[in-house]
Amino acid sequence: MVLALVAAGCSSDGSDGGGPEGSAVEIDAHGGTGQVWLTSEPGVELELQDADGKVVPTQVVDEDAEVEMVDRRTTDEAGALVLRYVPVGEDYVVRQVGGSGESEPVDVTGVDDHPKQEFYDEQEIGDGYGYLTTRDGTKLAINVTLPGPIEDGPYPTVIEYSGYDPANPEPSLVTISKTLAGGQGFATVGVNIRGSGCSGGSFQLWEDPQAIDGYDVVETIAAQPWVKGNQVGMVGISYPASAMLYTAATNPPHLAAIAPMAAYDDGFRALLWPGGIQNKGFARSWVEERDKNAKPLEEEWTKKRVEGGDETCEENMALRGQNVPVSEMIDARPYYPTENDLGDSFAPETFVDEIDVPTFLVASWQDEQVGGHAATMVPALENVPHKYVTLLNGMHTEGLANPTVLQRWMEFLQLYVAEETPDTSGMAGLYAAVAGQIIGDNAAAGTLPVPPEHFSKDTSYEDALAEYEDQAPVRVLFDEGGDPDLQPGVPSAGFEQSFSEYPLAETEATTWYLGPDGTLTETEPTGAEGDDTTDSYTSDPKARPEVNLVKGEDSWWRLPEHDWQSPSPEHALSYVTPALAEDTTMVGSGSADLWIKSSEQDTDLQVTLTEVRPDGKETYVQSGWLRASKREVDDERSTELQPLLTQLEDDAAPLPADEFTPVRVEIYPFAHAFRAGSKIRVIISAPGGDKPVWSFVNLDGTQENEVARSSELPSAVVLPVIPGVEITTPLPACPALRGQPCREYQPEGS
Repeated sequence: MVLALVAAGCSSDGSDGGGPEGSAVEIDAHGGTGQVWLTSEPGVELELQDADGKVVPTQVVDEDAEVEMVDRRTTDEAGALVLRYVPVGEDYVVRQVGGSGESEPVDVTGVDDHPKQEFYDEQEIGDGYGYLTTRDGTKLAINVTLPGPIEDGPYPTVIEYSGYDPANPEPSLVTISKTLAGGQGFATVGVNIRGSGCSGGSFQLWEDPQAIDGYDVVETIAAQPWVKGNQVGMVGISYPASAMLYTAATNPPHLAAIAPMAAYDDGFRALLWPGGIQNKGFARSWVEERDKNAKPLEEEWTKKRVEGGDETCEENMALRGQNVPVSEMIDARPYYPTENDLGDSFAPETFVDEIDVPTFLVASWQDEQVGGHAATMVPALENVPHKYVTLLNGMHTEGLANPTVLQRWMEFLQLYVAEETPDTSGMAGLYAAVAGQIIGDNAAAGTLPVPPEHFSKDTSYEDALAEYEDQAPVRVLFDEGGDPDLQPGVPSAGFEQSFSEYPLAETEATTWYLGPDGTLTETEPTGAEGDDTTDSYTSDPKARPEVNLVKGEDSWWRLPEHDWQSPSPEHALSYVTPALAEDTTMVGSGSADLWIKSSEQDTDLQVTLTEVRPDGKETYVQSGWLRASKREVDDERSTELQPLLTQLEDDAAPLPADEFTPVRVEIYPFAHAFRAGSKIRVIISAPGGDKPVWSFVNLDGTQENEVARSSELPSAVVLPVIPGVEITTPLPACPALRGQPCREYQPEGS
């Protein structure tokens, strides 16, 4: 998706290199992590040479998104140029073509080449707004908020690092760190990623320099005398959550712990192209917004800084012409990009095994923004010494809205960053305030009970730490929003269960087969292949709305209105089990293993899992997607319950004509308590209509699809049943569950 795109144009047409022929221009070059950045005069043609004087080609991408290697590059109208993906080496020189200008020698370093401690010790960072210098000379905008006078420190300290506006010094700005950790005696440091806000450098989402800058931020802040224990934690939700995963994987020595909420595991395959179908909803719009915000002085607070005389902020805009427009690349890159491991750079699952500090991770199954697939990377956190994972149904902000999650989050920071016995009594007023702001209902949020303190004030730090570490590492909250003691939709769980790992060791992969007349049965089909063992539908994404959130509604509200329409029998297939004889709890991914035939060479599939309740209502559980031409499963990463696609171009293949083909569609991770008397429903249709803000770039036109269910070609769904879970609360109201719309059940979908 993100190729080695350098925003400045390339030139090899023999231009004079700027200025009179033979004249020398000044070239101020800096070596960084895998790149060289420089400033000079506009329109100067340059080439990069190694220590032996050999020209080093660099990569550009043409308008058709094809990669090419060129020997010469030209500075942009601001005189800037960034050369990305330069091999590690010493004494590179940038030389003017057609002139005698050349830079001082610079070194290009790798992700494991770090400055000496003196580099960090020499920087002085105080209270308030300022700048921090990274190893390649880039100045990052930062804002420090201390809980008291600097002389009363040192203070336990946490960092929020992202491309939003964490460095914005406006007092009205509210972030998770300022509101929560800051209010509990922590110093907080907001830092803008390079190429964002008032920070210097150019912006390419999730390139190595952003991770390495994170390393430098951690080490510089930890070296300050006002930081307790010379160690820091990292906090944040969404963007900063992902940024801390990249940072922590570089192993800064003075990083004590991280607490990511609402991160993602695979930005390309599970978020931007789920099942190989482009997500044009939130995912792409978010990337587009990041590109837009990275433009020079795009945000109001940066304009105010410059208008107020901030010369550093103004100077830091010089390289913004070299920003990489990631959003423009998404359309052109429908397959997992392998050049320079760019696909992996968007997939934390591929590098979080490098993280070696305590980690508190929160993920919501129905996260309307990052998609709820994050639990998939939990097994990769294999080197984390103390891992605490909270998984729950609900939306992007669920970890903040639920007081019991927020309490454990603060306990985690107090234990691993502050190294103090936890005391969360000061958060009592925040629980309802934060939840009320999120769900848009302060009165309902005010009914949330304040969680009891887990530790007495006489508990020693050592005993408190031992008690905290004695808890099971995986906590699953069920029926979030369905607490029977509160109003429907209030962010409190009906019940919870703890487990030793994820995926759960207790999981029983249970198969239900597609049967005749829309049945879903545990009995294997016996009928031979023929007309009476196939079902057909017209795949038409226009048959339902693209999204189900009603315009003007907010998906975070207590009970937002959804237009969650039942599928029509002409445009979908529906299969339902008999009423369950006993409570059935599921946790994990599911796999729809289908035999399909289409009138076209390709078709898009959506498989949706719901609960048909005894009261005639139907509750959404989870969905999954597949573009059939990208059906190749990655055997090394996949399991019986979770088919993960390669999404490599070489693996793509059209559907064979007039022939049934096996495909596996992952039903994204979920946890749900199906009550006795409920039925499990599986719906197969074109993508769309089952998510609040995700929408898809579907194939043109319609396709006539068939699904086989014979003894030779048995289509089935495999689901993650967890035996022995006691469901202690009644069936929730409809609607009530966070992130799970509820509607009247229509057996024929009419």
